[in-house]
Amino acid sequence: MRPAACVIAAGVVAALHVAKLPPALPVLQQLMGVSLLQAGFLLSLVQLAGMTLGLPAGLLIQRWGPRRSVLTGLLALAAASAMGGAAQNAAGLLVSRALEGLGFLCVVLPAPGLLRQLVPPGQLSRSLGGWGAYMPLGAALALLAGPAVMALADAQWGWRLWWWGLSAIAALLALLVFFRVPADVPATGAPADPRQRAAASASWRSLLKLTLRSRGAWAVALSFAMYSGQWMAVVGFLPSIYAQAGVAAGATAWLTALAAGVNIIGNLAAGRLLHRGAAPVALLAAGFVAMALGTGVAFGVDGSPRIQYLAVLVFSMLGGLIPGTLFSLAVRLAPGPQAVPTTVGWMQQWSALGQFFGPPLVAGVAAQAGHWQWTWVVTGACSVAGLLLAWQIRALLRRA
Repeated sequence: MRPAACVIAAGVVAALHVAKLPPALPVLQQLMGVSLLQAGFLLSLVQLAGMTLGLPAGLLIQRWGPRRSVLTGLLALAAASAMGGAAQNAAGLLVSRALEGLGFLCVVLPAPGLLRQLVPPGQLSRSLGGWGAYMPLGAALALLAGPAVMALADAQWGWRLWWWGLSAIAALLALLVFFRVPADVPATGAPADPRQRAAASASWRSLLKLTLRSRGAWAVALSFAMYSGQWMAVVGFLPSIYAQAGVAAGATAWLTALAAGVNIIGNLAAGRLLHRGAAPVALLAAGFVAMALGTGVAFGVDGSPRIQYLAVLVFSMLGGLIPGTLFSLAVRLAPGPQAVPTTVGWMQQWSALGQFFGPPLVAGVAAQAGHWQWTWVVTGACSVAGLLLAWQIRALLRRA
């Protein structure tokens, strides 16, 4: 396996850990008495590290080394998943999810910069488009494989087997990254001279200020939050929605996995279209309009279940144009080459914020309404905000 493919595979494994919960939610709700709102926070708690540490982690990883960070993240995911599989109550599971969030952050944050080092410049747009598919691919695999693995044992042990199996996969991939991805260039040690240490500290502060003052960094970060919050909420709750509708567990797994998997098409298409010279803003606008219309038909219209499911597929597939485009824009709109890790970190932090608040917000609206028919109001508002941000990005690209 090529080094760049190993990096993308690490992202997919990290996404598997994020998305392993939805297939197990109906079982956990029965075993531990988790409410719908609590399930929303359980689904989003894995983003706690990302929404609080994204930007500082970008600064640390720049000095620590991207390969070392990916290795550490995979090992942290392995340990946290093993601990979660042994949890005896919801509190222990919540703690393990928070620790998985740290591992997830260590894997996905340095990946775009690491890919930039591993692939030729002419192939970077395609590689970043492929990287943008790590989350939907991991989610599709988790939603498809989770029920099959859990079916190997009874309800009490099935989900634990699922957690422990993913722990083993993360550990095995860490070995693959260790042997296949080139070592980081050794970072310089801490300066012995106090004046040199003060200069290094000032450089970090300057880089932090440069990123936070960049309108481009803010635009891509907020855009990712508008996308990730609604995508995670809709796809994350599909198993519960179908279970409430009386759909068989096997059919639910396939339907949800397909809804997540088609997002890969949009991500890969974004990479190819950008490589051919397509306007990034047009791709962002198409993605947000499709997401708004998709959820409007799926949840706001009392129509045929087939039409509603097709609308979910459109929501996810064309929505995939957004992350593939934003990863490329993060590299282009960073306020300097040295600020790429911090810009990606800021984007990841806001992406995590969207994923943290999106599911509980949708769950809260559904709980108040008694059903999911008002979900489109939340997702539609996110899409409108995304369109306004795309217009801002258009102005920034023209100035650049």
